[in-house]
Amino acid sequence: MVDTTMNHEEQAFVVKVCHEFSNKADRMMDILWLIQDKFGYISPSAMTTIADTTHCSRVHVEGVVSFYDFFETSPQGQFIIRLCDDIIDRHAGSKSIQHTLEEMLGIEVGETTADGLFSLHLTACIGMSDQAPAALINGCVITCLSPTKIGRIIRSLRKFQDISRIVGKFGDGNNSHPLIASMVTNNIKRKDIVLSQQRANAGLKCLTQHSPETILETVALSGLRGRGGAGYLTGKKWRIAAQTKATERYIICNADEGEPGTFKDRVLLTEHADLLFEGMTIAAYAVRSRNGILYLRGEYRYLKPYLESVLEQRRKANLLGSAIPCKNGSTFAFDIRIQLGAGAYICGEESSLISSCEGLRGEPKNRPPYPVVSGYMGLPTVVNNVETLCNIPLIIDKGSDWFASIGTTSSSGTKLISISGDCLRPGIYEITMGVTVQKLLDMAGAESPAAIQVGGASGEMIGRIDFDRSLSYEDLSTAGAVMVFSENRNLLDVVDYFLHFFVNESCGYCTPCRVGNVFLKQGMEKIIQGQAERADIEQLKELSQTIMATSRCGLGHTSPKPFLTSLKSFPMVYAALLKEHPDGLQAGF
Repeated sequence: MVDTTMNHEEQAFVVKVCHEFSNKADRMMDILWLIQDKFGYISPSAMTTIADTTHCSRVHVEGVVSFYDFFETSPQGQFIIRLCDDIIDRHAGSKSIQHTLEEMLGIEVGETTADGLFSLHLTACIGMSDQAPAALINGCVITCLSPTKIGRIIRSLRKFQDISRIVGKFGDGNNSHPLIASMVTNNIKRKDIVLSQQRANAGLKCLTQHSPETILETVALSGLRGRGGAGYLTGKKWRIAAQTKATERYIICNADEGEPGTFKDRVLLTEHADLLFEGMTIAAYAVRSRNGILYLRGEYRYLKPYLESVLEQRRKANLLGSAIPCKNGSTFAFDIRIQLGAGAYICGEESSLISSCEGLRGEPKNRPPYPVVSGYMGLPTVVNNVETLCNIPLIIDKGSDWFASIGTTSSSGTKLISISGDCLRPGIYEITMGVTVQKLLDMAGAESPAAIQVGGASGEMIGRIDFDRSLSYEDLSTAGAVMVFSENRNLLDVVDYFLHFFVNESCGYCTPCRVGNVFLKQGMEKIIQGQAERADIEQLKELSQTIMATSRCGLGHTSPKPFLTSLKSFPMVYAALLKEHPDGLQAGF
């Protein structure tokens, strides 16, 4: 770590930033972002001043800074390039982009050019798998890269040193709002009840006829389940929060979709921000909350100015603030602030997300108590993801029976699916719950799929024999990611990447996850190298069960799934690499 002693003006700036947040350590994330934006990194001297001003320990500040990938502790270049290194980008040619950058800049990953102009880093999925390879340059998204395109971008930055010229000159995005300056294409391929929604604030207007109790009942009867993957009943979660004896509650929207291959929330935030904020407001009315937080992943920072403008417009229209109309001519108060994350997959887990909102390292909390009883700052907190909340206004407007009639008995409504990989038409598909994998693959133009990863890295890898299974909570549950891998892909390389991802993204709090995933990754490497025996496979299966059973949070509960599900679906791929081919392969492992 490089330290540069701050001068008086620099120290005054740090103190001023802390004052903007009332010197509260729970706003640490906001403080750190502003300081990094000013200086390019967060120096040891800045950490000391932050600690003194917010009345917390220096160790605490450094612990937060070191936890998040996007916070830097040493001087960086004027332009920080973060090249996406997920499996879809690799298959799309990201390694050739990396080699081009290293050659043009004369540096390797993790280094800064001698002239201080560029720093180069690799990062995990940035939510652009439908337009890979992609990268972030100072938070600006650049997509559909090729060696030629990245070369032109680097030459432009060297010549003009102006990031705004990139989108105008090289961009091919379709976002019309002037506050969304990016190369991002929304890639909506199929719309249904959510993506086709055009009735502005219809659900919120219904509050003039409904009490909080009737809202809770309507959501419960609709059968809406959380669209974040776990599928917990939304109405049940709200009811628990509403029944607590607390005088204050929080609504938090989880917009930290860090699961590799997922980008549906990116599209909803861009296309239907009003619908999301309406859903949050209805939730607040139902559980009697006055405060909401949108936790926006750092990779989507380019959307923040636009989202702030939508919030401000809603305040001016009395759709947020101190006088939102409700039943019998009365009003209620509710407002929303945006909390920006800083690159941490674990913060997609709700208790880790709450830790981050509190200005802490994004580590999971012990449960129970659950967030609906004791969450943000110890208060009852409802955490729903973007898609879940976007369904709420439709349910309140059109009724629970209408919503429950869509989909299957146990999986009401529609589901937004992010499809990427080896298909002709990657993008967003809104499907009715219960659609088969094969039908979805036909929509996306997957011509020769050999394996499908349903649910991202933490999901399930299936083969052709399972393509008739349905996308629903009673069969193949998914938060929204579907990755297609053709018969030309090395499936064990895919599994190895996912295990590598979990090793990097583990918060390190508990031993089973921190150490067990490393051993699991090493075992996979042994298999790929042809050095494993059948006994090694059995030991890895036992290790996987231990990790899942004893880890503290959802990351460890699911991290062995790439190995376990691929072994189940493709046993012959594993068997072919064993040192000896055991008898009775038909019995599986």
